Amino acid sequence: MRIAVVSESFLPTLNGVTTSVCRVLEHLRDNGHDAIVICPSAGAPKEFAGFPVHEVPAFAYRQFPVGLPNPQVQRLIDDFSPDVVHAASPFLLGAQAITAAGRLDIASVAIFQTDVAGYARRNGLGAATALAWRLVRWVHDGADLTLAPSTASMTDLAAAGIKRVERWGRGVDLESYHPRNRMTSATRRLRERIAPTGQVIVGYVGRIAPEKQLERLAALRGVPGIRIAIVGGGPSIAHVQRQLKGMPVTYLGTLTGADLAAAYASFDIFVHPGTEETFGQTIQEAHASGVPVVAPRAGGPIDLVRVRQNGFLFEPDDNRSLRTFVEQLVRDEPLRMRMGEAGRRGVIDRSWDAICGELVEHYENTIAKRTHSALDTTGAVRKMSRPRES
Repeated sequence: MRIAVVSESFLPTLNGVTTSVCRVLEHLRDNGHDAIVICPSAGAPKEFAGFPVHEVPAFAYRQFPVGLPNPQVQRLIDDFSPDVVHAASPFLLGAQAITAAGRLDIASVAIFQTDVAGYARRNGLGAATALAWRLVRWVHDGADLTLAPSTASMTDLAAAGIKRVERWGRGVDLESYHPRNRMTSATRRLRERIAPTGQVIVGYVGRIAPEKQLERLAALRGVPGIRIAIVGGGPSIAHVQRQLKGMPVTYLGTLTGADLAAAYASFDIFVHPGTEETFGQTIQEAHASGVPVVAPRAGGPIDLVRVRQNGFLFEPDDNRSLRTFVEQLVRDEPLRMRMGEAGRRGVIDRSWDAICGELVEHYENTIAKRTHSALDTTGAVRKMSRPRES
C-alpha cells in the first residue's frame, strides 16, 4: 500500500502528533508499505524510516510551525499516486491535502488530535469557538473517514455534526517505558537529584504551554514531603515559574529516549493538569512505567484513568480535588504501588504495533469503500446512459 502522510507537525518539533506519525511510519516500513511525508518547514530530516520527507512553507505561531497551503502539496500527492492520504491533526496543510485527495479520487483518513475549538473556548474568544468548530467540520467533512482518539472526542465531533467518525487510540512503547527502569542507575541518580532526602516525586511530562494549565500545580503548595519535577519546554515556562515560585520544583527541560524513560520511572505520582487533551499520551507512558496518574475528568483521560484502580480523576473546576488526590497518594505508598501495577496491566495490549495494525485496517476499509462507491457511481451512469430498447 502507498500512503501519503501529511502532518501539521513533524521532527524536530516534539509532541503527540509527531510521536504518533513517527510510530506509524516505522510500522509502515516494517510491514512493507511505501510512504512519503509532507510537513511544515521547520528543519525536518530529509527522510524518516526510509521514506522521503518533503517540507512546505510555514510560519511560526507560539514556537510552533504552521504549514501554509501550497501548490507543491497537490503535485507531491499526484506524483506519488498514493492509495490513501493520511492527514495528521489536519489544519491548513491537512485541509489542502484532503481536498487534493478528493480531487484526485484518492481515499483520505483524517486524524483528529488537537482540540482547536477548545483553545478558542479557553481563551474566552466567544464567537471564535463556533467559528473554530465550523473550521473543524469543514476540514473533516472532506475526508472519507475521521479517526478520533477518545470517546470524549467522538462525542464532540458528533455534536459538531461531523460524520464518518470511528475511534483509533494511540500506542505506547512498552519496552522503553517499563517499571524495571526504576532500578537503573540513571533513575536512581535522577531521584537523588530531585528528591535528595527521599521525598515523593510528583511529575509532569509535556509541552509547557497555556493549554496544559500547569499553573494548577500551585494547588500543591504546602503539601508536605513532595518534590515536583517538570519535563518539557514551551512558551509558558516563565509564566509557570512565576506561578510556582517558592515551591520545590525541578525543571528538567525537554528529554527524549532513555532520559525520558528514566524521568517517568523516577516519578511516584504523575499529574496531568490540562483539561483539553483529546487523548493523553503521557498518561499511557506513565502507566506503562508503573506510575499512578491524577488527571482531570475531561477529554481523553476519562478513557485512560480507571478511578481508584490506576489513578484518580479530579473535577476540572476544582483544584482542591487535585490536591486531595495527590495528598492521598503521597500518604499511601502501598496504594501507589497497586495503582502503578494496574496502570501497567492496563496498557499491555496497546503496543504501537497493535495500534498501527488497526490503522492499516482503517486504511484498507476506507479505500475499499471509496472503490465500491466509485463502481456504484460508474454503474449508475452506465445504466442511465444505456440506449432505450425499441
